[in-house]
Formats: sequence, C-alpha cells, structure tokens
Amino acid sequence: MDLDDLLHHYFGTRDLDTLDEAAIEDGIERLVTGFAVETEPGRRFALWALLHALGRAPDPEVAFKDPAAQRAALDYAWAAGKIGDRDVN
Repeated sequence: MDLDDLLHHYFGTRDLDTLDEAAIEDGIERLVTGFAVETEPGRRFALWALLHALGRAPDPEVAFKDPAAQRAALDYAWAAGKIGDRDVN
C-alpha cells in the first residue's frame, strides 16, 4: 500500500499540512470507517498504522483478533514510539 494513495483516498490530498482541522477530522472518520469494514489483513494493518500515526488507532488487542497481528501492531507501536522519542537536533 502506498501512503500517498491512502492519504489521497481518505483525505483528498497527499499533503495533510494543506488541510484545516475539520478536514483532517473528516478524513480520520473516513479512515476509521474504512478500517472497520476492511477484511484483508494486510490492508487492515496498513489502515491501523495510519490511524496510529494520526493518534487515533484502537489498541491492538481491540483492533485485531489474530494474536500474530496483535503482536505485529504492538511491535509497530513500540518502534514508532522509539522513533518519536529520538532527538532530531
């Protein structure tokens, strides 16, 4: 899955910086709905990862029934947190 394509599909743009808060919230709601109805595991994980990046992902234990997917989501969240904690200066 291509991040730019996901952003364009759910937010109507590939650059979230061009959107106001209302447009971002609308896109997130579309993304939440897309995640809720998606059945393909890889695509579902990609949607969850985007929700995670936007601070709106459900807990992995709630989001995924499969223990392997839960573990992958927990690992992803841990790694994303480590990257977010890095000092970029």
